[in-house]
Amino acid sequence: MSHSLIKIILILLDGLGDRSYKILNHRTPLQAAHTPNLDQLARLGSNGLFHAASHGQCLPSETAHYLLFGYDLEKFPGRGLLEGVGEGVAFDDSDVLCLAHLAGVTWQNGVPILTQGRDDIKGNAQDIGRLAAAITPYETHGISFRLHQTPRNDAILVLSGRPSPYVSDSDPMVCGRAMARVWPLSNNPEPEQAALTAKALNEYLTYCHSVLSNHEINRLRQAKNLPPANFLATQRCGRRIVQEPFIQRWGLTGMLIASVSVYGGLAHELGLTFVLAKDGQDPGGDLRERIRLALADTSHDFIHVHTKVPDEAAHTGDPERKEAAIASLDRGLDELVRTVQSRDDLLVVVTADHSTPSISTLIHSGEPVPVTIVGQTMRRDKVDRFDEVSAAAGCLGLLRGRELMLTVLNCADRSSLLGHRLGKTERHYVPHRYEPFKLTD
Repeated sequence: MSHSLIKIILILLDGLGDRSYKILNHRTPLQAAHTPNLDQLARLGSNGLFHAASHGQCLPSETAHYLLFGYDLEKFPGRGLLEGVGEGVAFDDSDVLCLAHLAGVTWQNGVPILTQGRDDIKGNAQDIGRLAAAITPYETHGISFRLHQTPRNDAILVLSGRPSPYVSDSDPMVCGRAMARVWPLSNNPEPEQAALTAKALNEYLTYCHSVLSNHEINRLRQAKNLPPANFLATQRCGRRIVQEPFIQRWGLTGMLIASVSVYGGLAHELGLTFVLAKDGQDPGGDLRERIRLALADTSHDFIHVHTKVPDEAAHTGDPERKEAAIASLDRGLDELVRTVQSRDDLLVVVTADHSTPSISTLIHSGEPVPVTIVGQTMRRDKVDRFDEVSAAAGCLGLLRGRELMLTVLNCADRSSLLGHRLGKTERHYVPHRYEPFKLTD
């Protein structure tokens, strides 16, 4: 990368956005947290709000990232596919992959009611592994099923034969609700295969319930008045869709630093270099180390630095815990704040993928998140705090989806004039490689 080009570092604080709570004096955890470094970045740059899709739409992280990177939802390959790739699960491109985990149900009037979700299944890893291993490969209607356990109570279910990803989920994701029958999705492009896949998957889940209900470990759990892990919950099927490489779409060599396998899968599918980071006991220290790695790198134009800490804190249901987590992350931004003020070849973006409410029946919520962009090319507005409310007064306004990447490309002086075409494909950036003119005979 030429030193004359501006390097882009995107710091993504997963699930940072939230709602106001009485316990925080009607502030969000981000508003309540002590964040001098985030606030200084806000003062140095342009501020606004961001939503990866449509305002109010509740997005899972992997979909939000895919849209944030400027890709079209119609070509999203599915969470199951991305996590399978990230976990190194072997599969063929024609296979369908979906997320799976052990769950607990009780039967009420012949209906299985979810009582123990993914994180509620207690017990040691060995017992959970034995239960997952008891679900042996299964085949019906020409579709075969293989369950690959990943860390603890997570798994990837691989469907082979001629399966379709256009089927619904069995997992309601909220305890107290009924496990759902799997259906082919309406108006899908392969209705016959989707119908067959749904039928086969319902039979497979029936088989899994029989195996798990009769397993010695579950009989022992019930004898101790512990809820059994007697159902396999499935969700978010997907199949590989060949993606346009990130470098072709944006003209940027990209790297993604994260500690979660799904981002390794996303990086692989989009052609980004993936660096697997480790989460320790100090979120701010972890973030500082990832930023140091990004700043020291000389091989990539665009580096995405990710932390899952705010999202995980929100899922504990404690707004004050999320406030403390955000304050810890802020301490890890100290070196970045100093560096961005001393270099004119650096563009820093700080934002989130979605909002995660600390108290709600929703998994994620649809409010936009704050975004600040800092660098020598940026207008400085009057925003002096980095939070969901203050950012709304910034000069960036509300950015949606690929508008963030378009804005970043523009602010890094890498954008092409619309209508200017060099080569066969019109790009958002000025291509550096195109065939030069030659005199004709």
